[in-house]
Amino acid sequence: MLNKNEVLCHERYFGDLPGIEVGHRFYSRAEMVAVGLHKLLQKRIDYIGKPYVESEYNGYTFPLAAAIVMSGQYEDDFGNREEIVYTGEGEKDIPGKKRQFRDQVMRCGNLALKNNKKQSVPIRVIRGHKCDDSYSKKVYIYDGLYKVTGYWDEKGVSGFKVFKYRLKRLRGQDNLTSQNQVHFVRGKVSRVQQELPGLVCKDLSNGQEDKCIPVFNFYNPSLAPTGFKYINSIKVAKNVSIPPDAPGCNCRGKCTNPRSCSCAQLNGGDFPYVSRDGGRLFEAKDVVFECGPNCGCRPECVNRSSQQGLKYQLEVYRTKEKGWAVRSLDFIPSGAPVCEYVGILRKNDELEDISENDYIFEIDCWHTMKGIGGRERRLGDVSLPMSNLVDEVDERTLESEPEPEFCIDASSFGNVARFINHSCDPNLFVQCILSSHHDVRLARIVLFAADDIPRMQELTYDYNYAIDSVIGPDGKTKQLPCFCGTSECRKRLY
Repeated sequence: MLNKNEVLCHERYFGDLPGIEVGHRFYSRAEMVAVGLHKLLQKRIDYIGKPYVESEYNGYTFPLAAAIVMSGQYEDDFGNREEIVYTGEGEKDIPGKKRQFRDQVMRCGNLALKNNKKQSVPIRVIRGHKCDDSYSKKVYIYDGLYKVTGYWDEKGVSGFKVFKYRLKRLRGQDNLTSQNQVHFVRGKVSRVQQELPGLVCKDLSNGQEDKCIPVFNFYNPSLAPTGFKYINSIKVAKNVSIPPDAPGCNCRGKCTNPRSCSCAQLNGGDFPYVSRDGGRLFEAKDVVFECGPNCGCRPECVNRSSQQGLKYQLEVYRTKEKGWAVRSLDFIPSGAPVCEYVGILRKNDELEDISENDYIFEIDCWHTMKGIGGRERRLGDVSLPMSNLVDEVDERTLESEPEPEFCIDASSFGNVARFINHSCDPNLFVQCILSSHHDVRLARIVLFAADDIPRMQELTYDYNYAIDSVIGPDGKTKQLPCFCGTSECRKRLY
């Protein structure tokens, strides 16, 4: 990435970097290089040898340190939450026991930390921890800005001179929740180093999904999502009747010929997915007809892409203003299915107080197709078969209904989708899917990637509330501010 000039931050900076908050995690040293948090792949101390032509630090004595990594690689490192005793770098037996084999020298990064102390220049501190779930077997967590309050040299554990630096965390930053110390004692890493700070749940789904869904809360590690039971498929209320399975295609193995595949014909004469990355939706449609239980194709058919479970590693985490949120630990390509909105399939008119339930998703596919209630119609015409609707409901009846008849209630039973937040400029879009039956009133709701989504970016979709559309139990209009923070923000969710 460096050679191809593809890193996100090309220059070197002191202080915080925009978009990287306290608690942000990286799963390798290379990721920190790519975003500019710590620009030296092999060194513990990221220092700048001389100022840039245009710099507020012109006139300062260089080198100056911009960031350090503390991960137990040196035998004399010791630190807790707010104060660190940091060992200088160099003269370490890297191929051997990671212990000093001669005296350290006051130059390069060591000299830089000394100059930071004399000139009161803050330093970014990143702590490394063991993490078996990481591809590098390490995780690096940004702890914020620290100042060097003192330095000295002493004889280290191995008997050679080492430089020591005392660093103290600057006030006014987000609180750290990890009580862990990164401590190297006589060449052995302390057990607490192996714990992952902020982890409150290793798998939200309790093994129900193919990929585990970790939950992190750096603000309050004792607080985990509660009040619901995780499910990975729709539950149906007793008073809701699901129509019989629709006729299927006669394809064998995988559906490849749109002319002979009856499911492709329902999608306008072609398959809605392209066979890249496990199936990607070519464009948003009013409704997508996937292959179902009566089709002759196998489960890996591309026209079953949204039925194949979680393909990407998702994570639930706590935010400052929006409560729980979801992000992906994997890159998600545009058009890929991310997750289905799962809960209890209910009738709208039987919900007691919809204004107090934040986990209701109205199945408004028909209303969206017809532009009822000001809804915006999606692209892509399809031939909607009307013969398979429950109780033989006709188009005139559907068009006369101002509101959807059914909804998915994820308040007490749900999956990871219930934690995905709203954004006025989202990176996901809602797609109605019909697979087992063809009743659009009971379509599956699946969230797809609207753009290429990089790792660690929050996943969001537009809740599509109309302003002043939510009425509370007292009969008054409810208002809720929007915290999406995008340039397209409407300032209010409803």
